[in-house]
Amino acid sequence: MSAAALPRLSAANVAQLAATVRRPGYDRGALGAGIVHLGLGAFHRAHQAAYNEAVLAAGDLRWGTIGVSLRNPAMRDALAPQDNLYTLALRDGAGESLQVIGGLTACVVAPENPERLAAAMARPETRIVSLTVTEKGYCHNPATGALDEAHPDIVHDLAEPHRPRSAIGFIVEALARRRESGTAPFTLLTCDNLPANGETLKRVVARYAELHDRDRDLARFIAGEVECPSTMVDRIVPATTDADRQSVAAASGLYDSWPVVAEPFAQWVIEDRFPAGRPDWDRAGAMFVKDVAAFELMKLRMLNGAHSTLAYLGYLAGHETVAETMAAPGFARLVEDLMACEAAPTLPPLPGLDLAAYRRDLIARFRNPALRHRTWQIAMDGSQKLPQRLLNTIRARLKANAPFERLALGVAAWMRYASGVDEKGAPIDVRDPLAERIRRMTSGIIDAPTLVSAYLGLAEVFGDDLPAEARFREALAKALSELMARGAARTVAEFGQDSF
Repeated sequence: MSAAALPRLSAANVAQLAATVRRPGYDRGALGAGIVHLGLGAFHRAHQAAYNEAVLAAGDLRWGTIGVSLRNPAMRDALAPQDNLYTLALRDGAGESLQVIGGLTACVVAPENPERLAAAMARPETRIVSLTVTEKGYCHNPATGALDEAHPDIVHDLAEPHRPRSAIGFIVEALARRRESGTAPFTLLTCDNLPANGETLKRVVARYAELHDRDRDLARFIAGEVECPSTMVDRIVPATTDADRQSVAAASGLYDSWPVVAEPFAQWVIEDRFPAGRPDWDRAGAMFVKDVAAFELMKLRMLNGAHSTLAYLGYLAGHETVAETMAAPGFARLVEDLMACEAAPTLPPLPGLDLAAYRRDLIARFRNPALRHRTWQIAMDGSQKLPQRLLNTIRARLKANAPFERLALGVAAWMRYASGVDEKGAPIDVRDPLAERIRRMTSGIIDAPTLVSAYLGLAEVFGDDLPAEARFREALAKALSELMARGAARTVAEFGQDSF
């Protein structure tokens, strides 16, 4: 029997789930909706929603979530017939465990009804507005962290503030309504991979409010009253495939249109600043701290930097997944040395944390054979990711007058990838906000130094400082020359030898 022929996952059919599948044991009809989450994608559903499920299971039903799709209705259309239930599948080499998540109370598609979303965020019951909108969703300049005031969505939202498109526009509109009605502000909780992500969000929201409200009262209110705790989030969550749908259905006994697959490992470190209250996510293992900066930096430079390097080099070498890439000659050694020799020395002290053990755990996670995490998926939006994942680490190495050849190879691999043609001359489906601009500016360039110079004209990626660094230019040109002459597989396999 095909998976689609099975009964559909829904509230009425939960009793038909296989006995091994965990399912909500609380009264979903009694759920409040204390959280509005912007960006209802795979990561949120596998990470924050899973932590929140433990809170609901313990009986605190105030913290159901209204999930928001900011662009299209696909997720809502998949989950609505399932009463907003979905399956979380955790996989590693030892096997799989399944859990049905029940904390979503509604799915809202923002473009269909922006007023419904703004009203939901303005309700007194909404205590937290959280976000996983990816780096590009902040409408900011990745090199500076400032609001991109020329961003099309920001331009639109300032012209039509009551019908916003961007997460930033919706946040400010809802906070303006709460201020006007005398309702205390919600806490803004970003769960995206940005340096000082809470501070970055506060900065772009406050600047948008200044532009939105000429008398600056709203901006002052946001600056003084709205808390934006920084966070560090960690769980590897590949995109769901049809094969995942088939296997989850076979194991659970019900068809789920959009399950989510993840590794068992999860980490969430959160600054504990929630004046309107918060769930007890520590019940599920979240760590509340005074300052998340050191944890965040560790993750961005160790995990995310290595992950992006693997993605670009692995894709160019012809590997579909991270696990396949790690099994190819030289790749595991390259990323382990990148973390140990180039990233780790840039980190501040991390009391109580064994950084070598953390690095070993990352290598094991990258090798996880049960996760088909596609290199192409990780490679998306590189222009938004590189500043925090690789370039800031390079800045630290430059300041210390220390080598950074592996980091430079990761950046050069992005340049090779983002140019849009693979090593066999076939087109690459580059998904990036700057993809068309990059394609135009790199078209016809066949030598590495000229290509590097073209890319370094992207001030929003490289800033003004890195293009002026001769060591940076030289390292990039050398790495890119090797990739163009020998290909990614051979370059990585021979990396560190005298011939490189």
